[in-house]
Amino acid sequence: MKKFLLWLIRTLINLIAVVERDGYENLPQQGGFVIATNHLGFLDVPLALYALDRYDLFILVAEKWQKNPLWRWIGSYFNFVFVDRYNADLKALREVIRRMEAGQTLVIAPEGTRARDEQMAEGKPGVTYLAVKAGFPIVPVAIIGTEDRILLSNLKRFRKTRIKLVGGKAFTLPPIPREKREETLKNYTDEIMCRVAVMLPEHNRGYYANHPRLRELLKESDEL
Repeated sequence: MKKFLLWLIRTLINLIAVVERDGYENLPQQGGFVIATNHLGFLDVPLALYALDRYDLFILVAEKWQKNPLWRWIGSYFNFVFVDRYNADLKALREVIRRMEAGQTLVIAPEGTRARDEQMAEGKPGVTYLAVKAGFPIVPVAIIGTEDRILLSNLKRFRKTRIKLVGGKAFTLPPIPREKREETLKNYTDEIMCRVAVMLPEHNRGYYANHPRLRELLKESDEL
């Protein structure tokens, strides 16, 4: 069933979109790393399965969807881990570490929900906590062009939507200290989100558009 569903996802995406992928060289050759993305539209989760089919992925999904029978069924085939987006979810953390130690790849969208205004929202610390606590490299990935408005408009006109996935360089974050834990977690969330935002068009950067860390990253990229 999983092979059929993957084939169906790839076939449908190829019918409605042209997907450009850049930055594959930044992905570690083996599992045991985190992919952090922005979340523009409902197509983002299927895109992860479409673009990274050679990896054994698992995806963090907001706990509210666990109550939905359809999402639970889909999650049973595509390794969804339902998580509390706002707090340190110890049950989810144990599952994340177990899977990553087995070489699987974790996909997170720290915003926790798609950007209905087509701009990045503030990242949720609960999701960041799981990514950092696991202690594996983090690869920022920018998703460009999956806004629901654009996708639905193109579907009505029988046009394919142009989508771009851009992978940045992997980085790691130090363990979370006991002192100033919440402040550190906020800074780590901002770091992850700004590393995604620097690869996005300016109009999609939203909450992070004027963040000091984003300005630093933009300056670094201009100097390369």
